[in-house]
Amino acid sequence: MPLTRYATLAAPVVASVEDRRSVFECWLRRADDEAAARAVVQEARQTHWDARHHCSAFLLGPAGEVARSSDDGEPSGTAGLPMLEVLRHGGLSDVVAVVTRWFGGTLLGTGGLVRAYSEAVRAALDGAVPLERELRRVARLDVDHAEAGRLEHELRSEGVVVADVRYAARVTLELAVPANREEEFTQLVARGTGGQGEVAWGSARWVDLDAGSGT
Repeated sequence: MPLTRYATLAAPVVASVEDRRSVFECWLRRADDEAAARAVVQEARQTHWDARHHCSAFLLGPAGEVARSSDDGEPSGTAGLPMLEVLRHGGLSDVVAVVTRWFGGTLLGTGGLVRAYSEAVRAALDGAVPLERELRRVARLDVDHAEAGRLEHELRSEGVVVADVRYAARVTLELAVPANREEEFTQLVARGTGGQGEVAWGSARWVDLDAGSGT
């Protein structure tokens, strides 16, 4: 069955761990594509210019099908890949983790580095709030001004995401309808508008779900 729902990150998280005076600070951010993920890495480099290593890992796509990692000068396999494995088990996608390390003067060894980088990402994930995303069918609905407010409220209560509202001679609602509920939605619109609502169907796309969008 095709994937129609997954979780990403609702808000940025920062977490730190320390091992023998070396500090490992993890930035956990949402990233919708590779360019956005790499921009977070670059921001960490510029912000923490005094640190030597800015190791990273990111997962993109509904199933985390795009996966990248970087050791950024640490011994091969001691940072990026362990970070990526923690992300894979974190239940989130469209997410990037950047761990900046300030050296504390004591070598940690390969095992110590793997543990510290993994723990930094795990600590950030522990503080993460998930945001659900769902594959929805886009619909555009034109209604009279007198009906718009009431109908918008009814649609939201039925789990329809109202992505945009535009006012002109009529009011245009841009909506994201749950999969397999197109017929139910059409009937709801017909009842709510006395058969006067004009629905134009578009393609499917991923949308963020909020507290008012239903489950």
